[in-house]
Order: sequence, then structure tokens, then C-alpha cells
Amino acid sequence: RGETAAISSPTSAIEQHVGMVHQHFMLVPTLTVAENVALGLPSSRGMRTDLEAVSNRIVEISERYGLAVDPAIEIWKLSVGERQRVEIIKALYRDAELLVLDEPTAVLTPQEVDDLFVILRKMTAEGTGIVFISHKLHEVLELSDRITVLRNGRVTGNTTPAEANRQQLAEMMVGREVKLAPDKPALDRGEARLKLTNVHVMGDRDTMAVNGVDLTVYGGEIVGIAGVSGNGQRELAETIAGLRPAEAGSSVSIDEVDITRANPAATRGAGLSYVPEERMKDGAIGDFDITENLLLVNHGEKRFSRGGLFNFEAIKKHCQRLVDDFAVKTPSLSTPTSSLSGGNIQKVIMARELDSNPKVVLAAQPTRGVDIGAAEYIHSQLIAQRTAGCAIVMISEDLDEILGLADRIAVMFEGKIVTIIDRADATKEQLGLAMAGAG
Repeated sequence: RGETAAISSPTSAIEQHVGMVHQHFMLVPTLTVAENVALGLPSSRGMRTDLEAVSNRIVEISERYGLAVDPAIEIWKLSVGERQRVEIIKALYRDAELLVLDEPTAVLTPQEVDDLFVILRKMTAEGTGIVFISHKLHEVLELSDRITVLRNGRVTGNTTPAEANRQQLAEMMVGREVKLAPDKPALDRGEARLKLTNVHVMGDRDTMAVNGVDLTVYGGEIVGIAGVSGNGQRELAETIAGLRPAEAGSSVSIDEVDITRANPAATRGAGLSYVPEERMKDGAIGDFDITENLLLVNHGEKRFSRGGLFNFEAIKKHCQRLVDDFAVKTPSLSTPTSSLSGGNIQKVIMARELDSNPKVVLAAQPTRGVDIGAAEYIHSQLIAQRTAGCAIVMISEDLDEILGLADRIAVMFEGKIVTIIDRADATKEQLGLAMAGAG
């Protein structure tokens, strides 16, 4: 409206007609769509909200913008794309005139992305302002009217899709030249290294999260596992890493060594390196400094201790080499890991895991939440391991990442691998259909 806005709280933002769709949805799974939309609304019937009136308004908004959703259905029964529609409806219900979307396509299939863009274009045509926050440059160029680039919290450029391309945007984001397409040597597949046979894994809700997965990964190749979040990828990764037990009849092996029920130390001893999905929960200890995190798994080795005492000179030399080799940006080795950027924390984890000359690398969401420059470096390190003959399993919800790095692509849906496709034969549309269970 051309007015200066003083926004001091979420309530203040809503009062000034600003809506927000978070990357991680703010919904209560056990409540219905109408109940979720009603949360936080002023009561319209004494101490109770008139859910019938809320439902009727939801239907009106749904029909106006093409946001098809049933007000009476519980959230847990909806697909990820449908849950996102509920978040948009919540904002529109509160008369949002400016809608901020944070990485809105991160967990959507390509078909759901297309549907979302149709909805957003309809909203802008009717006067709603959209702030679309994303690291997916092709989507930014496709959807935006104007583009603002941020780096380290500062604006580094303003442009339009007609004046810019992906390469230019990437360089504005990072401040240097970036290779958007990684250099990957021709496939030189070796012997079978990781073998999964009839793997069944129980999930956190006492239901089967992984249902009979069979997969063989060979040395010198990257197998990408694609799928919408919540289809068994996390549980499968934790089982391979020895963090979650497999059910009876399952088999997991590395170079024919059975690790089905091995603990994390034993899986590492068999040659597995694991880059977990949640880096600060499972991959690093925030209060530890960089040296301590780099030594988490090998501090007991003879090269780092003598007679029960640490060899600090050897430790410092080793850790400084890793920091230099992996281009970790840090003031010193004694810097608390939690003070680093997401990309640099991930580099610390990658440095520790890849320094052990692994036979198998299991990387779950390896570039989630990192900038394009850090992602470029992480990709180059995975390709280097591939060239060295390592078998790599890369789990990612980013189809561009999967298509850019993988030699073969396995798609998981409802705990099963529903298809395995050679990269040369794969298309984004084909993978999207398989991710939705329609392939």
C-alpha cells in the first residue's frame, strides 16, 4: 500500500495482512483442515469457534483459487501438496494481501509444483503479492516478475527474469563463478558393494516404514533415492547405518559382510560412511569445536594418542588438513561448530566421513539448507568418491540434484522402491509420477 509497516510479532503481521507458508508446515496432523484453519481465530460462538462457518469459508476460498481440499478431512490423511494448500488457505482466510512462501517446492513432486504455480499466478492476478523464497533458480526465473538476491543477509542484486539467467543468479548469490552442472567422468562400474535384500523396517508409529526393499549398489556409481519425504527414506538410511533395527528376514551387507543388525561402530568398521539427514542432531555436536567434531569417530586411533594421552600435534595437523582440503570457512579449529553456517557444518561432517577411505557412502539430503557454493563443493566431493571406486547412495528430495549426480535413480513410495531407472532414461516428469505412486 506504500505505507511503512511496523511488524513486531506474528499477530502484528497477520493484522497487517501478511501471511506466511513455512518450509516445514505448521499444522496439527490429528485435527481436520477446518480445525487447523480455525486455530488462533477469535472465537465466533462464545468459547467455541463455529466450524461450520469456517468450513464454508474454506470452500469459498478453495473454489476461488483452485485450492481443492476437504475441510472435514484430517491433516495426516493429506498428501504433502494438499497440506501446503491448507497453509495457503490459512493465510487467505486471515485476509492476507502479501503471502510469503519459504522454499515452497522443496517437498513437492514436479506435478505438485506445476499445480502450485497455477495457484500462485491466479492469486497474483487477483491482487495478492507473493514473496517466493527459493534456491531453485529455474523456478525463480519461471515464476517471478522481479528477483532480489541475498548473500549473508545483504542484497547483492535486483533483476528480472528477462535480464538474468541461472548462471548469473548463482554468481550473485555466491560472489564467484559457480559450476551449476558438475563435471562427472564416464561411469566405470565395479563390483557389488552394498546389497539390500527384502529389507523391512518398522517406523516410529509401529507401522512398517520400509516394505521389502531390494537394491544393489556397485563401486564407482551413485544411486540416487528419490521420493517425497515420509516414504521410508529416513528409516532405510538409519537401518543401513546401524541406527534402526531391520525386521527378521532382512539382509544388509557390504562386500558380502553382513551388517543387518550391526551397531554404528560395526557398520563403520565394514566400510560405511554416513552423512545423516539432520546434521546438528545426528552428524555433529554443536557445543563441540571443529577439532572435536572431526575426531568424533576416530579419536582412539594410535596416530592420535600415545600411552593414553592425546598427540595434540598430530591432531592439529590432521584437522587443519581436513579444514583446508574441504574449504571450511572458520576463524580457527577451536571455533564452536554451532557458530558455523549450515554449509560449513556440512563440510565438517563430509570431511570426517570421507577421510576414512570408505567402501560405501550413504549421504542423506547432503545439500539441504546450504548455499549454492557449498552445494557445488559437496557434489564435487561425492563425485571424487565415485571416481575412487566407492559405492554411493544419495537420498534427496531435490530432483535436480538427483538428476545431476546419479547414475541410477530409485524412487521410493510408501516404503517400497517402485522403480529403478538409468539416469540416461529418466525424466523429471517420469520420476514425479513414480514419487506420487502413479509411475
